[in-house]
Parts: sequence; C-alpha cells; structure tokens
Amino acid sequence: MATAENGRTPEGEGARQEQRLGPVVRRRSQMQSGTTDQHLLDTHGVGGWVHEDPFRVLRIQSEFVEGFGALAELGPAVSVFGSARTAPDSPEYEAGVRIGRALVEAGFAVITGGGPGAMEAANRGAYEGGGVSVGLGIELPFEQGLNKYVDIGVNFRYFFVRKTMFVKYAQGFVVLPGGLGTLDELFEALTLVQTRKVTRFPIVLFGSAYWQGLVDWMRDTLIAQGKASPRDLDLFHISDDVDEAVALVSKETGV
Repeated sequence: MATAENGRTPEGEGARQEQRLGPVVRRRSQMQSGTTDQHLLDTHGVGGWVHEDPFRVLRIQSEFVEGFGALAELGPAVSVFGSARTAPDSPEYEAGVRIGRALVEAGFAVITGGGPGAMEAANRGAYEGGGVSVGLGIELPFEQGLNKYVDIGVNFRYFFVRKTMFVKYAQGFVVLPGGLGTLDELFEALTLVQTRKVTRFPIVLFGSAYWQGLVDWMRDTLIAQGKASPRDLDLFHISDDVDEAVALVSKETGV
C-alpha cells in the first residue's frame, strides 16, 4: 500500500473513513465516537458545554433576535457616541444633553451605549425632551449598567452584535469627544459608508477642538501617503453648533 510522505494513507487507498455530523464532515483521525444525539442525551453533570463554540453561536443568534425584536418598531433614530468619562458638570456633558433634546425635537429617537458620561447626557436630553431614549449596553468588567434615562435598554455580551444594532437602527451618528470605544464606532461607520455597505448615513463629529487633530492626521498622513482617498474626508462633518449638527443629520436622512 502506498503511503504519503507525511505517513498518512492517501485518499482512495484502504478503507475510506468518513463521518457526517450534520453539515460537518470529519475524516480519518478527526472522526468522533458516537453521534450528536448520543452526546446530547448521554451528557450528565458537566456544564463545560455552555462555554463551547457551538453553544456560543446560539447565544449570538439570541442576541440578534432580542436586539431586532426590541428595536424593530423604533422609528427614525440617531446614535450618539462619546466618552463614559465625561463629567456631569462639563461643557461636553451639557452639549450632549442639548444634542439629545434637539434630536428628539427633530423627530429622532436617541440611541447610545447606555452608560454614564456623554452617553447619559444624550439619553437625558432625549428623556427630558419627551422622546424615546435607547441604551445598548455591553457586558464589561467595569461597566456600571444602563443609566437611569434609558427607556428601552438591551444588554449585549458581544461587541459585534451591539455594533450592528447601532448602525441598523440609526439613520446617522453624532460623535462627541470620546476614547477608544468611540473611535471604534466612528471608524466602523466610516468604513461602512466608504465601502457602501450603508448609504445616506451622515456622521457628525461634534467639537472641532477635539477632533481637528485626528482630521489633520487623516489628511496629512493617511491621505498624503495614499492610504485613503481625499474623498474620504467628505464622509463626515465637523460642527460646534448643536442646531447645525442636528440639521446636518436631518438634511441627509430626509427626516
């Protein structure tokens, strides 16, 4: 019998070993004993299976279902991002409150990450303005839970599920000064617009003093070295005025 260089018997020679477990095909040494039903019904007392990847898929699926179900009838909305560290007595917090209220007055629900700081500010503005205030929380070791101004709250285990909800149920983003999480959401949105995965999606950076350094780097380094197109600077707006920021969102969304 011929043997391959790695010592394994070539396919077609000797007894072919193949096992079909639903859509998965296992061959040779990767075959498992028993069947899927047998593993399900014969398992007793060990809970490690809840941490295995196949079960995680069900958790991921359930998070999408819960998120879709909670937000499907939300109506026009804008996601507002910003730092959880923004102090309640700061000008940035005050701006967040005014933005949340102005968005409600313009006919939008307000979606945030549901946490403290700038997120709380935007939720507070929406709540005090009589609109719908949404918080999409995330399971983190240091999170404080949803802020008290949230009307509809959904907590997620997985960042990528939460990020899908931010984009799927929003007509645009308003981005207040923030840290890595805020930058993550910002560049995710920019990439989706750039690659036309989403259309008619305005992005407003609020606070020129905070954001101008990033924009300068994009123009003078990213674009100057050919890593992005000059047109990519048109994917977003910068504003220091609440009414202008809301008007930019409303104009591009048609609300």
